[in-house]
Amino acid sequence: MTDAAIIDGKAFAAGLRDRVATAVAGLKRDHGLTPGLAVVLVGEDPASQVYVRNKGKQTLEAGMESYEFKLPDTTSQEDLLAKVHELNADPKVNGILVQLPLPKQIDEQAVLAAIDPNKDVDGFHVVNVGRLNTGSADALVPCTPLGCLLLLRDYFGGALSGKKAVVVGRSNIVGKPMFNLLLQESCTVTVAHSRTADLPAELGQADIVVAAVGRPEMVKGEWLKPGAVVIDVGINRIEKPEGGTRLVGDVDFAGASKVAAAITPVPGGVGPMTIACLLRNTVTAACRQNGIDEPSM
Repeated sequence: MTDAAIIDGKAFAAGLRDRVATAVAGLKRDHGLTPGLAVVLVGEDPASQVYVRNKGKQTLEAGMESYEFKLPDTTSQEDLLAKVHELNADPKVNGILVQLPLPKQIDEQAVLAAIDPNKDVDGFHVVNVGRLNTGSADALVPCTPLGCLLLLRDYFGGALSGKKAVVVGRSNIVGKPMFNLLLQESCTVTVAHSRTADLPAELGQADIVVAAVGRPEMVKGEWLKPGAVVIDVGINRIEKPEGGTRLVGDVDFAGASKVAAAITPVPGGVGPMTIACLLRNTVTAACRQNGIDEPSM
């Protein structure tokens, strides 16, 4: 078998951002509406700072308004909740994202619960979790699993029905919403995790594997069903034998590439899709809040 095809998330995300920009231009032209995304960053976490900066840049490039609020790491929960309530009430803000992780003095769940569910473009509010779980079309879906689904739909030409899928990882951010999204596509879905008795046996039956377990190169190529399609959500930094570090996913890329039909690389696979889907969710939220038909993106 030849090496697997590469699913280019970077290229797909660029196309999605272009479609979002076209949708935003249409909303401005036809409805006088410019979607606005507010991002709140508490503290000085370097990775979060880079991520927030990229979000702001891409939001502006799509023609939307970007509002950034940087608060010190000594910020109290009361003050952060006050900022969230202020953004909930601001009609210019259609999407709200509080960057995680938060400092230890702040209860993350309390903050996420305070965000207006209709502005919750991260899709983490319990109302959106419930909407997704029950198959409601009103759900705002977490960005990373939504990005995975869009890549799978594109690869399969939308023909996901009847596929056997295994999601490795059961987090609220990726694993559980991914399960629900694939179920809604009429896949037969198994969620595997650290206590799964025989992971290779589960993966050996899967047409689709979504790995989101946070363990570098845990999923081995020989565990995969020949011809499987692999979506690797993991981003892990490991040391190189010669010194320095490199990024790897949760899947052994070299081994999997010899068995799978297609695979996402790390980096350049799922990662770029997350911010692109955040922009997509912001446009979706803005349309729903203003009673406007959602554009095709």
